[in-house]
Parts: sequence; C-alpha cells; structure tokens
Amino acid sequence: MNKKGLIITNAFSYRESAKYQCESLIKEFASLGVVLEHKTNEEVLAFVGNDKVEEKISPNEYDFVIYLDKDKYVSLMLSKLHFKLFNSHESIDICDDKMITHIFLSNNGIKMPKTLSYPLCYEYNNSLNYLNGIKSELKFPFIVKENYGSLGQQVYLVENDEQLFDLENKLRYKPHIYQEFIKESAGVDYRLILIGNQVVASMKRVNNLSFKANIAQGGKGYSFTPSEKMKEDAIIVSKILNLDYCAIDFVVNENNEPFIIEVNSNAYFTEIEKVTGINVAKKYANYIYKKIYLMREKQQKRCRT
Repeated sequence: MNKKGLIITNAFSYRESAKYQCESLIKEFASLGVVLEHKTNEEVLAFVGNDKVEEKISPNEYDFVIYLDKDKYVSLMLSKLHFKLFNSHESIDICDDKMITHIFLSNNGIKMPKTLSYPLCYEYNNSLNYLNGIKSELKFPFIVKENYGSLGQQVYLVENDEQLFDLENKLRYKPHIYQEFIKESAGVDYRLILIGNQVVASMKRVNNLSFKANIAQGGKGYSFTPSEKMKEDAIIVSKILNLDYCAIDFVVNENNEPFIIEVNSNAYFTEIEKVTGINVAKKYANYIYKKIYLMREKQQKRCRT
C-alpha cells in the first residue's frame, strides 16, 4: 500500500525556520516509507461552490495532512472534506486567537497573567473610560497584544498614558488584549514542545535587548530542564486544546511560579533542535505514523480475527 501525506504551509512565509521545518518533516517521513507532498494555502485546495465545500484535492489521495499554517478557512474546508489534520481545525482555531486561548484554559487550575479583552469596535469611539479601567486593573507597565500574531510581532509593552493612548489609536479596530506584565520575565521565557500530550523538548529563551524573548526578535535559546509543575501544566493544556503538536510558552514570577502566556499550534523547532540535540521532526513523524498506519494495521488484524 502506498503511503502518502500532505504538508501545508503558508505561501507568504519566507523564513528559513519555515523551510527547515517543512524539509525536515519530508525527510523523516521518507525514512518511514511515506511520501509527503508539499502545498501552500495559496493554492486552491478547496472552495465553497453552490451549497457545499468542493474539493480540488481528494481526501482519498492522502492519508493525513500536517497543517503548518494558521489559515483557518482552508483548515475548516479540509476538515469538512474529512481530511485527517494534524493539528485539527478546532485546535488551530483556538490557538490562533490569544484571548480565546486564555478563555479555553481558564477554570483548569492553570496560572495565567491577568488578561482583559478590548471591546470589539466597528466605528470611532471614545474609549477613555475603558482605558482608565484598564489602568486601574493592571497598573503600568503592562502588555498589549493583538489577538492574531506570531514570532513576537504585534506585542507591545506600555509604560505610560501617552504610549497607551497612541497604541489604542493604532489598534482600535483590531481585536487586542491587555495583559499583566510579570516584571521578572522581561526578556526571558520558557518554551516546551509537546507531541501527543508529552513534553519532548524544552528551552529557555533570553533576549538582553528586548522584553520579548522570541528568537525572531533577537532572543537566544538555551538548554533547560522544566519543573514538574511546568510539565504538568503543559500536558494539561495540550489535552484541553486537543493538540497533537504544540509549543507552550511560560514565564515565571519572583516565586518561580510558572504562568502560561501563549500556546502555538505550529511552532518552528529549528532553535530548540539546535540547543537540545533532540530531533523534533523525527518524533512528530513517528507519532503521526503510529496514529495513522500502525493503528490501522491493528484494526485490520482485529477484523481478520
């Protein structure tokens, strides 16, 4: 039986990390005897025609799809066509919106920074009352994040009224959140990669030039052994959000308590592989292979007996 999968990436990402991620997975699947075909969200993979989603690629052609993008419209159409996605459309959709992520994780005993959502705005408004309320809830300095963004982009540190009002004018019509700033975390965070609800790699990220620790913002990765509490919380999060693969980012306060700040459903693994020596691509390929092919073989054996 021919084994074939599909990997989908964003057509407009030209980062070396994105290229490395895709090529590494193709290589690891090839070693398992699986052909992994590469397409981007720029290609017409499916569309809504008349009263249904119509396919340009057949779900019978691929055993699974590794979806390394945040284009939720394509993932939803493929899901409706019964493609098996890693991660699922629902998981990608939740992780793509930072406020929705925090809402889903609430009431589960997981510490997160205090987070407030800016009211959705469609016409010009005077938001002075709301901003004054934000200041009383959070105190300067605090973090502002656009709900949609990655690689440390669309994240801002606000330290005074002038910065707050300037930023509010800039973001008024975009969904965004206001978040408690844990001062001990300035330029430092901790990333755990999970596959199949298990922690497979972790690193500490440090940036001496910015409050943002992201590698894309100039941060550097270092080998790091997470605490049991951090690992436990990460596993709970991956289960709540039903994630096959993810990166979960933590900061810690002065008491060394971990707080989850973000969950990424399609995180790059170039830096974490480099600093840990762990082949994340291989682990992810083996996980998917087991779920798709080994479990199918077991079911076939049961049917024969």
